[in-house]
Amino acid sequence: MAEKIEFSPLIVGMMRMGSWGANMSTPELGRFVDQCIELGLVDFDHADIYGHYTEEANFGKLIKERPDLKSKVRITTKCGIKMISDNRPGHKEKSYDSTGQHIIQSTENSLKELGVEKIDLLLIHRPDFLMDPADIAEASQRLKAEGKILHFGVSNFTPAQFEMLNSFTPLATNQIEASVLHTSPFEDGTIVQCQRLGITPTIWSPFGGGSIFGLSSDPNILRLREKLNEIADRHHAGMDQILIAWLNKHPAGLVSITGSTKIERIKSALEALNIELSHEEWYEIWQASKGEEIA
Repeated sequence: MAEKIEFSPLIVGMMRMGSWGANMSTPELGRFVDQCIELGLVDFDHADIYGHYTEEANFGKLIKERPDLKSKVRITTKCGIKMISDNRPGHKEKSYDSTGQHIIQSTENSLKELGVEKIDLLLIHRPDFLMDPADIAEASQRLKAEGKILHFGVSNFTPAQFEMLNSFTPLATNQIEASVLHTSPFEDGTIVQCQRLGITPTIWSPFGGGSIFGLSSDPNILRLREKLNEIADRHHAGMDQILIAWLNKHPAGLVSITGSTKIERIKSALEALNIELSHEEWYEIWQASKGEEIA
């Protein structure tokens, strides 16, 4: 049986806050975090690799200056990707590692970098083709017993991979990519599995990587953009808001992860949760994405 967990209406993604994006100073990050909390958004999504293994430490600097935040935020972080980086000189080849030893070592390091005593949700970042489910289960259960993590889950797992690991240790979520430009989770059983198990899937790249907004001569993008703008006009909303509303329409209760460093865009995404698309509008967008009518 899967594990139950609650999330904010949106999850705040931290990948672009530092060297991979906005290069926020600690005071800037503090103001941003405070604004998110004021909006009722208390889930912050990290990964050990973000910023070439620096983003957790940046957040940790804020926690050190503002220990009050420990009781105000919920932290998700991910492990399992071994990226080549000057900050990890021992990594000679990019690889995945979900051995129990690596999970425990990564968690200990994340706790230290973040400056917290517990991680609310720990995820395996990518499925490791060599994963041993019994070894992973033992590590996750040990971390829970020691109070170092509250919940355990995965990211980017196929239904078969999720089913296997969930049979050894209860998983709280599958963090997956889904958008109008990446519809496979609606078709390959990933979201259906979450519904069957009663877990909430969390969604990265809900805007499809942003390509829908940029200059493009791709007829598929142009067709989809035209339909999104048409429906946005009906709802007196922005196209970005329709993208969130489209995901939010699904009864699985998808929770999107924002990637923006701009609080105005996060407010816009939050307002999108009040937009109720009709069934027909949802399928209008689906068919514009596919370029053909449903059978």
